[in-house]
Amino acid sequence: MTVDDLGGRRASGTPSVVRSLRTHGQRLVPFSVEFNPPRDAAAEARLWRTVREFERMHPAFVSMTYGAGGTTRDRTVRVTGQLAGETTLLPVAHLTAVSHSVAELRALVGSYADAGICNVLVLRGDPPGDPLGEWVRHPDGVEYAEELVRIVRDLGDFHVGVASFPEGHHRSPDLDHDTRHLAAKLRAGAEYSITQMFFDVEHYLRLRDRLVALDPEQGAKPIIPELMPITSLRTVRRAEELCGRPLPAAVVDRLTAAAGDGPEEDRAAVRAAGIEIATEMAQRLIDEGAPCLHFITLNFAKATTEVLTNLGYGVTAAPVPA
Repeated sequence: MTVDDLGGRRASGTPSVVRSLRTHGQRLVPFSVEFNPPRDAAAEARLWRTVREFERMHPAFVSMTYGAGGTTRDRTVRVTGQLAGETTLLPVAHLTAVSHSVAELRALVGSYADAGICNVLVLRGDPPGDPLGEWVRHPDGVEYAEELVRIVRDLGDFHVGVASFPEGHHRSPDLDHDTRHLAAKLRAGAEYSITQMFFDVEHYLRLRDRLVALDPEQGAKPIIPELMPITSLRTVRRAEELCGRPLPAAVVDRLTAAAGDGPEEDRAAVRAAGIEIATEMAQRLIDEGAPCLHFITLNFAKATTEVLTNLGYGVTAAPVPA
């Protein structure tokens, strides 16, 4: 089945993420950002202010997450389509297997195709309500992301990315097992991976080494590191929830020292320390040859743009949509 068979229009003229990385990487290492689907009108207005801020910095692509179990499905599809049609940005749509039948997943891919979106990040997904809870396969769904990669690739002219885990997925028994799963997803047709958020660059470098050692052909595909600037101690807890791992003690100690001993944390000092940590990590990744820097924004622009400015990325006039 092709994209046209799904009732959507072809988006074959839209560049792939890998191609965009090449065209954006002529002077500085490309960067990209992740947005979340807004839950109400006020949040959507804030998202669009953030979108326009980043549009002035020319990211290689932007990704839009997908609510667990489809809790934000309609808004996700609509907003991602607006990113494709009303901005100069290259959107990547998330697609998660959790709580969905194959028929529902195919229909969702058709919705993305209808919006002119051909870049999809395929994920197994976390259980709704408890990311670390038991993962239960939908009776008419798929068990692994590798299967979903094949489904999307069979549906038409889509460019597919997958997730990778520098510290190993929390459900994998060991790092070698986790690396084999990543290689299988890439062999199934994925063109790149975006890592889970991490706070120790060594974990990213060792993941890259493991994949190259296991399968040099798949190891040549881009592994894009995901970063999130910490702006408060509350964000530390959020970061640990998102990555399913405790932050390195050295990072936590640095942030808690900045917070001070008073009854209220010194938010400005914690934020400054978080920006500094993210900048240091990003620079190390650049020095080590990372193909792109992918930032979790939580739909705010300021912290990420400060890190990018520290690294020498500039802000220009907003481009005119094509």
